[in-house]
Amino acid sequence: MTLKVLVTVGTRPEAIKMAPLILAMQKDPRFKCLVCSTGQHKEMLQQVMDWFGIRADYTLDVMQPGQPLAKLSGRILSGMEDVFSHHRPDIAMVHGDTTTAFLAALAAFYNYDFYQKSKIKVAHIEAGLRTGNMLSPYPEEGNRRLIAPLADFHFAPTLTAAHCLNAEGVYKDIFITGNTVIDALYETQKRIEPLNIDPFPFIENKQKVILVTGHRRENYGEGFSNLCQALKDIADKYNDVDIVYPVHLNPNVKGPVNDTLKGYHNIHLVDPMDYPTFIAAMCQSHIILTDSGGLQEEAPSLGKPVLVLRDTTERPEALKAGTVKMVGTNPTLILNTVSKLMEDPDYYKKMASAVNPYGDGQATRRILNILAGEHPAENTFAAQGNAAVLMQKHSSTA
Repeated sequence: MTLKVLVTVGTRPEAIKMAPLILAMQKDPRFKCLVCSTGQHKEMLQQVMDWFGIRADYTLDVMQPGQPLAKLSGRILSGMEDVFSHHRPDIAMVHGDTTTAFLAALAAFYNYDFYQKSKIKVAHIEAGLRTGNMLSPYPEEGNRRLIAPLADFHFAPTLTAAHCLNAEGVYKDIFITGNTVIDALYETQKRIEPLNIDPFPFIENKQKVILVTGHRRENYGEGFSNLCQALKDIADKYNDVDIVYPVHLNPNVKGPVNDTLKGYHNIHLVDPMDYPTFIAAMCQSHIILTDSGGLQEEAPSLGKPVLVLRDTTERPEALKAGTVKMVGTNPTLILNTVSKLMEDPDYYKKMASAVNPYGDGQATRRILNILAGEHPAENTFAAQGNAAVLMQKHSSTA
């Protein structure tokens, strides 16, 4: 039996992390895969789709200028209803914590067929991530929690994420697979190696580069003001270091960042990079400062210390492993931690060489085998059993 799977993406991170699954399903006779793009991050999303050679079968184009979340949600829900009516899949696959993911899962739930007693099953990729604070990150933490009771397959990247689901009352169909972002990273590394991409053509004498990303809602206002102050302090202290900040297009980010930082000789404010260029930028960076979730997973695989510009994280495994350090937007703490990484080789080496807890690049294979009903036991999170033993087994058989 061929499983019909509809993959829905709306943002660049979703497209990156779903790309390995889409490409694998398109080659796998066990699946018929279609792709729906809501266009939540239209330009940045399309860059990723083009890089991986993925074409959307359905495009909703939901974004409007200044659109509040409630109106965006209504447009996505209505658009997904039309897609599900036209193409009723066996499985609706969603990723992570975006508004697109939650509304696609909800639309699938609403499409229960009472006559046939059949439902569209929801497969949630990257399930179980939690900060414990509904407002951080906002609205992502709420979206994650709302998807969980709608999902039929919970693909948790780590044992910690599986425990979070279990603590909320999810006792079955939890699978520990690793994170597909590592699959995408390894594939992109292979592709860009022969291209010799120069991510920093605007820097004449490349020495040490600090790469910065920041866009989270909870940092609007004072948070971004503090971050900009920290970057100025770093730039003043280390004249031989270049700070590269691909600035998010959101005016709540772009405005204050450009107003505060434009003109510093060793701070480079650039347009958002396409995905392969950004991977090359990470590879050539010395330190990464970010409020992104995905970079906390990717950068450790590249041996790059990550300072998290947030007060909470849904990725505590990275903190425990020592691959990241949480600094928030406190200018003094950011400067002091960067200084320690710059001046203490042992401290830098300890972070750079820590083992990445987010997987081995085989998450796609595990997920598809589970959906197809093949060998699920090796990845199942057993609520009453020894989950650590199961995780060790799945790692050794990868």
